[in-house]
Amino acid sequence: MSIGVLALIAFVPIVLALILMSGMRWPATKAMPLAWLVTAIFGMVFWKMDIGFVLASTLSGFGTAFNVLIIVFGAIIILYTLRDSGAMETINCGFHGISRDRRIQVLIIAFVFAAFIEGAAGFGTPAAIAAPLLLSLGFPALAAAMVCLILNSMPVTFGAVGTPILLGLTPLKTVLTEAIASGTSMNVASVEQFMFLVGKWSATFHLVMIYILPLFTICFMTRFFGQNKKWSEGFGALKFSLFASTAFGVPYIITAYVFGVEFPSLLGGLIGLGIVVSAAKKGLFLPKDVWDFGPQSNWEAEWTGEISSEDNCEYKAHMSQFMAWLPYILIGVLLVLTRLNTLPFKGWVTSLSLTWSHILGYDTVSYNIKPLYLPGTIPFTLVAILTIFLHRMKPEKVKAAWGDSIKRMKNPTIALLFSVALVAIFRQSANNSIGIPSMPLCMAQAVAGIAGSTWPMFASFVGALGSFITGSNTVSDLLFAEFQYGVASNLGLPHQIVVALQAVGGAMGNMVCIHNIVAASATVGLVGMEGVIIRRNAIPLVLYGLVVGIMGLIFCYVLFPGIF
Repeated sequence: MSIGVLALIAFVPIVLALILMSGMRWPATKAMPLAWLVTAIFGMVFWKMDIGFVLASTLSGFGTAFNVLIIVFGAIIILYTLRDSGAMETINCGFHGISRDRRIQVLIIAFVFAAFIEGAAGFGTPAAIAAPLLLSLGFPALAAAMVCLILNSMPVTFGAVGTPILLGLTPLKTVLTEAIASGTSMNVASVEQFMFLVGKWSATFHLVMIYILPLFTICFMTRFFGQNKKWSEGFGALKFSLFASTAFGVPYIITAYVFGVEFPSLLGGLIGLGIVVSAAKKGLFLPKDVWDFGPQSNWEAEWTGEISSEDNCEYKAHMSQFMAWLPYILIGVLLVLTRLNTLPFKGWVTSLSLTWSHILGYDTVSYNIKPLYLPGTIPFTLVAILTIFLHRMKPEKVKAAWGDSIKRMKNPTIALLFSVALVAIFRQSANNSIGIPSMPLCMAQAVAGIAGSTWPMFASFVGALGSFITGSNTVSDLLFAEFQYGVASNLGLPHQIVVALQAVGGAMGNMVCIHNIVAASATVGLVGMEGVIIRRNAIPLVLYGLVVGIMGLIFCYVLFPGIF
């Protein structure tokens, strides 16, 4: 069969998942196992993989998913521990009274605060935390969900301490190692250096949108939810928007260029939040006129959900702000201590390494885990345990936090296991008996032939498609990283830029990700508005993709055509 036909066959499981989840409203817990089954059958029928090889690949994928699930559990347990200790309500209380202007509240809570939560926890938690907080401040439920989903994009590439890149790009380790050994790696000396470069380029692409998107979002809000329905009313907060973007963007880009992929969103959000809140309290850069939605009696019916903003409880402080934020401070400190090569702690947490080589007897299939180095273990779960004592939690509160966290793991576990197993079969399909390229490389060759040198314009939309399908930037990268690398190889483009566009696309896809939309809508009581949110959020998604696509073309062909 021709490469074109093989590429179409390889696309079938992805298209199937897209149709099932977006068209037929299947949950990922049902759609992804079916997509995995189709992939396994195609691997055996068309790529001549024997059933043992498919099973070995699936087990390897399950192992990689387990690594991700440890991080997911850690992020969830720290969130629920803070919820039940009263710390999250105390943090929310601290946001009240800073400014009555809805545009300023969006910039502080949905942008900077949510960016910090994304850097610390990831996996859809920012919108789930920020949207109810905006609702409690008097936002329409639909507006709260939409702005939080739109702004939960720029930090996502580095969410959950760099997980989308560190784990999402694992399919590239083999091909990178081979390229480095053969001298065809385009000046990349190690896998770690490649990850670092992808992080730098991703941050560079995001930096432009860090200034554009927050301003666009408040204008978007004033257009669809304002009494006068005017985009221009959003520009009244132009100065504060640019200030907030700078407060977040400067530490974000510096961290990406100096420390790597684990800390940009975490430190950018934490530092930016302190600067922005302090400025707002002092009245710096605030607009002269206070903008609001108008009387609730004039709101459109679709704006509100089952939870009325009038009925929301007033947040109260259960402890000092310092004590409430202390777990997050500990997370940041422990992350820095265990990630810097100049300190001995990184060696300690990486010393425990478990490897399962030659799974079921197949040389190319293996699994590795460093349990103490996974952020789900240290610092997330460790800090969650310490918080029990720091916040003097009662046993019933601890039981509730851990019980809810374990229950919350059911659906992500099923979806992730089969999503990553599908990716593993994709990757291992290169080791076939008939000498044809792997499934991702077949797709890459076919797409490269169609798009040609314009591929940088479209690369980010592929990443967004992955997030839309799977609900995760990490899984989108797992699914398409090798595909993007293959397209770059076929077109002679710089690999790190094309893969960075994939990482950026996976982040911007969070705006329309069904999983996140459902989760955010549920927190504010919206029912049946997913289609409205997808249609409206598609506007900033397209804007994002066009901006980074143009930047990708410029970086590849105009500014730096000869240094790669």
